[in-house]
Formats: sequence, structure tokens, C-alpha cells
Amino acid sequence: MKKIDPKQLSEHENYKFLIGSIIPRPIAFVTSISEEGVVNAAPFSFFNIVSSNPPMISVSIQRKSGEMKDTARNIRANRQFVIHIVDSENVAQVNETAANLPPQQSEVEHAQMSLVRSVKIDVPGVKEAKVRLECVLEKALELGGDWKNPGCDLIIAKVVYYHIEESIFENGRIDPHGLGAISRLAGNDYAKIGEQFTIERPQ
Repeated sequence: MKKIDPKQLSEHENYKFLIGSIIPRPIAFVTSISEEGVVNAAPFSFFNIVSSNPPMISVSIQRKSGEMKDTARNIRANRQFVIHIVDSENVAQVNETAANLPPQQSEVEHAQMSLVRSVKIDVPGVKEAKVRLECVLEKALELGGDWKNPGCDLIIAKVVYYHIEESIFENGRIDPHGLGAISRLAGNDYAKIGEQFTIERPQ
């Protein structure tokens, strides 16, 4: 077995090992609003559940050369945002939002997606997602790097409202095949939900 000390690797090398081994990863497609009122949208695959009581989720937003990304800056400023689940029908449009655009240009318009009002927060979501979660900021942590240049912004969000498309909602559950969630692999690769199997937990 190959033995590697991460301290001997560059940031890029560590990134490659992590995204190549921790797979598949769910993708959070996040909308937020800038101080100028521009709706920003971007996908992030460092994303997961934190708690169900209350419902909380986490998104880690990596910095580039210590510089905070627009999404993290917007969330820290107004404490509201929407997380959408990326699926097989919207993944191409979501991918378009990953383009490097100036802060004053909306990725939603660039990807030709449609905004829809939220119920409990001021930030709109996008109509093209089958599941969207209205969120408020619970906590933001600056991690990694050093005290002058953190490596990422870890966003802990509290879910305050669910939007679930009727066609995938049945008996209080979400149909995973109907949702068709897309997961992130390494490089430019993605994956769909494949074969499912069941293993009972031991008593």
C-alpha cells in the first residue's frame, strides 16, 4: 500500500487525493445575493448533512490564494441563501454557473435559469431544481491555511423551508430515482445513482 504524508504534498496534490478518494460527493447548488442585489449562483461538492434536530447542513467553500469567494462573502453578509440539489436534468445548466464571472454579473442569467421566490427568506431559488432548501446561516468558520490567509469558509446552515417537487414526493419520502441526483467525482467527471442494495443494521 502506498504511504504518503500530506505535509509533504502541495495543496493541489492534497486536493487531488481527496476528491479522487472521497467519492461520490453530493453537489450543493447555492444561490445568494450580493450587497448590490445581484443573485449569485455556484455549485460546491464539499457538502453534507450536519444535524436533523434542527435540520442543518454544511458547505465548505474553498478560497483561492486566501481570497473569499462571492458565495461565502454574500452568505456572511446577509445570512440567507438557498441550496438546490443538482440532478440529471439541471446539471448542464449548473455547470455553466461555475464559469468565472465578475461579481456584478449573475450566473443565473448566464446559465439561462429561472428565479423563483422563497417563502421565509429574501434570496430567490431557481425553478429548475426538484429540491431546494431555504437556509439561514448558523455559523461560519474560517479554516485551514493560516490566520492571515484561511483555506476555506465552512458554512453551517439551518434549513428553514423545504421545496420538493410533487412528482418525486410520496408517503413523506423522496424518490431517489425520480430525483436523479448527480454526484461529483474527480476532474470533470460526475456520476448518477446506480444499483441500489439493502443491508440491515445489526441489533
